[in-house]
Amino acid sequence: MKCPFCGNADTQVKDSRPSDDGSAIRRRRSCPQCGGRFTTFERVQLRELVILKRNGRRTPFDRDKLERSLGIALRKRPVTPDQVEQLVSRIVRQLESLGETEIQSHVVGDFIMKALKSVDEVAYVRYASVYKDFRHTSDFAKFLGDEGFEESKPLYGDD
Repeated sequence: MKCPFCGNADTQVKDSRPSDDGSAIRRRRSCPQCGGRFTTFERVQLRELVILKRNGRRTPFDRDKLERSLGIALRKRPVTPDQVEQLVSRIVRQLESLGETEIQSHVVGDFIMKALKSVDEVAYVRYASVYKDFRHTSDFAKFLGDEGFEESKPLYGDD
C-alpha cells in the first residue's frame, strides 16, 4: 500500500481487525520512510457495478459517493459513523445481490430511501427532498402526507 504522505510504496501493517459488521478488514499502517500512520479498509467486491443515469450516461458505482450522500442526509442527526458504515455496507450488498452489473440510478436511490427511513425519518425526508426534487413547501407536505407520517406536537407554544 502506497503511503499517502510521502508516496513510499513499502508500508507496514501494524494492526488488522475486522470491522464491527464483519464486512471489511481495518488495517493500521505505518510508513518506515516518513513515519506517517494511516488506516485502510479491505472489502470483498463481488462485481464491478455500473450506474445507469437518467440522462443515459454510465458511471462506475462509487461507494464513497454513497457514504457522502448518507452523511449529508444524516448530518447533525443522532446516528453514529458505525451505523452509517453499516448502512453503506447493507446497500452495497443489496445492489450486488441483484445479480446485475448495470443498475438504474433510481434503484440505488430507492435502496437509500428505504435504508434512511429505517434509521432516521428526518434524514429520510432530507434525502427525499433532493432525490425527488422538491421545489415548494407543498412538495414536503404532499410527501409527508403520502408517506403517512403522523402530525407531531408543535415545538413551541401552548398547543
